[in-house]
Amino acid sequence: MAIMPPPPRSHQSSTGGDGDLQPAEPDTLEAHTTWYESSSSPAPPPKKPSSSSSSSSDSHDRPVRVFADGIYDLFHFGHARALEQAKNMFPNAYLLVGCCSDEITHRYKGKTVMTEAERYESLRHCKWVDEVIPDAPWVITQEFIDKHKIDYVAHDSLPYADASGAGKDVYEFVKAIGKFKETKRTDGISTSDIIMRIVKDYNEYVMRNLARGYTRKDLGVSYVKEKQLLVNMGITKLREKVKEHQEKLHTVAKTAGTHHSEWVENADRWVAGFLEKFEEGCHIMETAIKDRIQEGLKRQSSK
Repeated sequence: MAIMPPPPRSHQSSTGGDGDLQPAEPDTLEAHTTWYESSSSPAPPPKKPSSSSSSSSDSHDRPVRVFADGIYDLFHFGHARALEQAKNMFPNAYLLVGCCSDEITHRYKGKTVMTEAERYESLRHCKWVDEVIPDAPWVITQEFIDKHKIDYVAHDSLPYADASGAGKDVYEFVKAIGKFKETKRTDGISTSDIIMRIVKDYNEYVMRNLARGYTRKDLGVSYVKEKQLLVNMGITKLREKVKEHQEKLHTVAKTAGTHHSEWVENADRWVAGFLEKFEEGCHIMETAIKDRIQEGLKRQSSK
């Protein structure tokens, strides 16, 4: 009995439709060997990125570290706006804010209203600040820049006199190495302006605090000054009451049909005469108080 060879195998063409069969290429040992080796051999390990590309990617993703420094006494919206500008200089910025201590500030600039702890805490509550660096140096050095990995320093561009004697401008070194970024000042507001307002209306603020229960010792006011301010407070209240009654009299005069101009003229003359006499009496009383104090001091010194 003769053995017949099997018919050739057919495969579906990759391009043909259902039933569109094309004759397959004959299986060869080479084809089997190639398929076997490619499927059984392990996949090559993934390529590791080079150190140069990795470092460039890290530097691209790393936030830009911007440093702003100052005293920040009586922290106000001018300070906040400057910090906002520093924060928004780059899309991905990390804002470090340095604040000088009481010791270095009092030495090179003068007395502050707020303590260093109060100034540090005020900065921590500003939404633009990512990190507060206490006891910041008066002049920024390369060592300080390296320690905190600072990319740029932000401040207004006006020369800031270096009272420490290290240079003409405290930002002279930062500008020289190209790490300085300018912010704009807010007109009409500064710590000095706020202090000037208080000094200008000093008596009014002292009188206000005396009325709220503060003692003259709390306010650093002498005995004579206290009495003088209390008399002034009395005069002010009296003026307000007289003005109130005067307005009522004007209303009554209009209602009663009295000749208005004559009524107002007489009322004003009476009020002015009364206040003049009252202030004269207060001045006499103030002089008498001063004389009594001076006599007492003389007696103590003679004993």
